Amino acid sequence: MVTATQPNSPEKQDESADVPGVPAAQANVPVAGTNAAVALTDTVLPANAPGVAVDPDDLVSTVKTPTLMEKVQEFRTRHEKWEMAAFFFGGFLYDIVSLSRIDDTLTLVQSFAYLVILSTLLLLEQRFPEGSEPPKFLVKVWRWREDAVHFFFGSLLSVFMLLLFKSTSGFTPYLFVVGLFALLVANELPQFRKVGPIIRVVLLSLCVTLYFACLLPVVFGRMGLWVFLLALALGSASVFGLMRLIERWRPDVEFLIRNVAIPGFGVQAALLVCYLVGVIPPLPVAVQFADIYHDVKRVSPGVYHLSTVDLSVWYKPWTWFGPDFVMKPGDKPYYFYRVFAPKGFAPYKVRVRWYYDHPEKGWTTNGNGFLMTVNSNGTDGGYRSFAYTSNVKPGDWRVVLETEDGHEIHRINFSAGLDERTEPRQFDVEVSTLKEVAPLSLEDWQKTLKPGTKPAVAAPAAGGTGTEPAAPEAAAP
Repeated sequence: MVTATQPNSPEKQDESADVPGVPAAQANVPVAGTNAAVALTDTVLPANAPGVAVDPDDLVSTVKTPTLMEKVQEFRTRHEKWEMAAFFFGGFLYDIVSLSRIDDTLTLVQSFAYLVILSTLLLLEQRFPEGSEPPKFLVKVWRWREDAVHFFFGSLLSVFMLLLFKSTSGFTPYLFVVGLFALLVANELPQFRKVGPIIRVVLLSLCVTLYFACLLPVVFGRMGLWVFLLALALGSASVFGLMRLIERWRPDVEFLIRNVAIPGFGVQAALLVCYLVGVIPPLPVAVQFADIYHDVKRVSPGVYHLSTVDLSVWYKPWTWFGPDFVMKPGDKPYYFYRVFAPKGFAPYKVRVRWYYDHPEKGWTTNGNGFLMTVNSNGTDGGYRSFAYTSNVKPGDWRVVLETEDGHEIHRINFSAGLDERTEPRQFDVEVSTLKEVAPLSLEDWQKTLKPGTKPAVAAPAAGGTGTEPAAPEAAAP
């Protein structure tokens, strides 16, 4: 601001005030060529105005040059949605690659730690609501609590979804997995986060029960309704404990019922219904590999030969879409599978059911199915077994592997058709070993043999190995 003394000569003051063509509002603006000066009150003169003395420091730009961190933050702000999508899919892909077995101790401990942190953060949010001073030991990180909550929820949902995905097949169980994936995506959306404590209680209640649904079968070496009911009881207990703790700081019964009890116990009731109708897959059992073959023979301890006929030729497109199982009189389709259960898991029963798509009746069962006992060997490859059926008709078929209480573990569809060729058939042979989950080609398997070792000759399946009892050969009448 420029200041000056009032002129001593009233005549000059009158002359400056009566300058023709100068509005009264601009009477304080100095006129070039006079030494009169006035106090500037409301008008700020530009730095290059005539007759105005300018401080040299005012000529230096005061705009601060942004730092690298500020540029990065500005870029993140402009591309917030893309950043969110990149972190989501990057984290999801990381979980797919890094996720280990369901009985991995580190995974179970890490998931439990996430649940403890989430419960603590949710309680602290109720103890120190918005607008109040946060706890002293969390002052520097309190503003990131919401991001931490949704990060831990996203990690847990991702793990549970992938474990359930490995343990299921078929349309109905996939609905539950798709629902978890929808929650995983919604967890990253700002609109979802604004819902508040209700949705967080829903997610916490869901994650606690799913965690115990994964943990308890590993601990007890059993699966079934009573194990899942125990997981539901522990999940309900966690919701009740959350209510009692929040009640200490917010003794509002209506708030507790609306924001904690209804969403928390509602999730438990929904999970029970989903399990009873077969929507939730039977953890921790999972099929590692399964396919349909023309013949399955155990040729040596731990080694199976899997034979099939493939009429498709890569350079003949019209052969690509033929039947999956081409048959001649006497052929039977073999369902070969390997199913995983944690180490130390008690023997359990599974049932193989065959279904035929009848032209008039639709999907009908072919026999009553075959019930067999499965023993867990605790290896990544799992326990191997097979079953077959007779009286196969041309058309569409389906094989379903399920638990003794009817929960589906795996299904596979295939089409059967007549083989009208007269020349001898050529069988493609694959080899299933204990260590390899997917079968190897006969040539690749022979390369793994030690020099001088004579390959085993195929023989009728009989007996068993130390880890795999004798495989059943008839699955349906």
